[in-house]
Amino acid sequence: MDCSTKYGEAAFYTPFRYIPMWKKLYSSFKKFPAQQKVAELLLTYGLRVEKDKIFCGEIELSFSKIARAVGVDRRAVVSTVETIWKNKELRKIFMMLQPTCHLKEVAPQMNWGVVEIIPVDASMPGILASVSSIIAKAKISIRQAIVDDFRLSKEPRLFIVTEKPLPGNMISKIRQSKGVKGVVSY
Repeated sequence: MDCSTKYGEAAFYTPFRYIPMWKKLYSSFKKFPAQQKVAELLLTYGLRVEKDKIFCGEIELSFSKIARAVGVDRRAVVSTVETIWKNKELRKIFMMLQPTCHLKEVAPQMNWGVVEIIPVDASMPGILASVSSIIAKAKISIRQAIVDDFRLSKEPRLFIVTEKPLPGNMISKIRQSKGVKGVVSY
């Protein structure tokens, strides 16, 4: 994902500001749109805040580079970190964030399979369960399953990385699963 494009847009998709927990989080940033953009980037990528620093795992990140990625001034990043650190509830959230390695792009080079599920309604329970059940019945191991949070992503998806590419007949079965609108296999 090109975060300079995503975060530079004027109308950034933020559905989670309307959910009770996220409303509380956003009330801290509602008067500061640049800080809100920075907070969204931190949440999206699992970037942790500790005192006056931002980390990706154990790697400290530059405020300037984060500012460029979001399309804001460096001072907005500094202010966001200060806002987070001063607020006990925000600090509890942002201190615990962790990035996740997504294997979908490297899977083809490893001779693994990737199935991307487009849901009818991403909030519907059981989509992952029904798709993984079909894969398990074929005795194929799942190496990774990542689900986009429907509150954080405009077009949430379920990505499943398997020990080998799935045969066409399995893709057809998956397409017929409860809650599945479409399937992309690569």
